[in-house]
This record gives sequence, C-alpha cells and structure tokens, in this order.
Amino acid sequence: MLTFPMTPQGLVQLQKELTLYLTVKRPAVIEEIERARQYGDLSENAEYHAAREKQRYTEDRIRELEFKISNAQVVDLSTLSGPKIVFGAIVTLLDQEKNEHSTYQIVGVDEADLSQRKLAINSALARELIGKEEGVSFELSTPRGEKLYTIERVSYPG
Repeated sequence: MLTFPMTPQGLVQLQKELTLYLTVKRPAVIEEIERARQYGDLSENAEYHAAREKQRYTEDRIRELEFKISNAQVVDLSTLSGPKIVFGAIVTLLDQEKNEHSTYQIVGVDEADLSQRKLAINSALARELIGKEEGVSFELSTPRGEKLYTIERVSYPG
C-alpha cells in the first residue's frame, strides 16, 4: 500500500486545503459553469470550456487530497530520538567548499518549503541523509556538480 509520511502539521494542512476545495472552490466553479451556460452555444463558449477545465482540476485535486489523507502515515515527532537521521530529523550540514552551515528538517512531500528550511523526504539531499549520523561526510551530485557535506548535528523536535 502506498503511504505518505507526514508530520501532524502536514496532515492538518492537507485537511484545511481539502475543506477549502470542498466548501469554497468547488461551489465557485459550479457557479462559473452555470453562468457560462447562459451565454449560449456551448461548443463555441470559451467561458464554459475554461470553467469545465477548472472543474476538472478542482475535482482532481480533491481526489488527490482525499487519497493522501486516507493514506497518511503521520509520524509523531515527539517520539523520535537517536543518532541516525530519519523522517522528521533536523539536520545541520556544513558545506565543505563554501564553509557554510545550513539546517533542514526532513518532512513530507506536501510540507516541503525551502524558504522555511523544510526538505521533502523524496528530495535527493534527504534521500542521501536518511540513515546517516553526525560526523559523516558525503558527496551529493547537483546540477552544479559534486558537493561535499559533513553532518554536524542531528536533533528532533519536541
């Protein structure tokens, strides 16, 4: 079975988005379709076709959100500890080339936001980090070439 690892906050975000689609966006699209139907011939009605396309997107997103929520694997971050990097870990890295430090938390795909230093579990960097411990150095292939990092600190929220 396909599961989607996420934090409790990630699940809440998906549930809020689903509620928005069900209570606001879906009804708005239905109104757009009804309004566009009043313009006459549907075969040449650009407004109608645009509204139907928006409806397809809305219904697809609702199905996707429902699927992810029903297959969520919510990880209680307060129970995590230990030296190995796992989902939910907060990792501080040293970029060997630039001598710069950066800290990331490994989260679910829908929670990822680099501006908040939240790294998707399926990203190349997160996949490289999983299972490693403090003090380990590793190379990561990037579009700009190989990067050498050292894991300086591993911690867990809570």
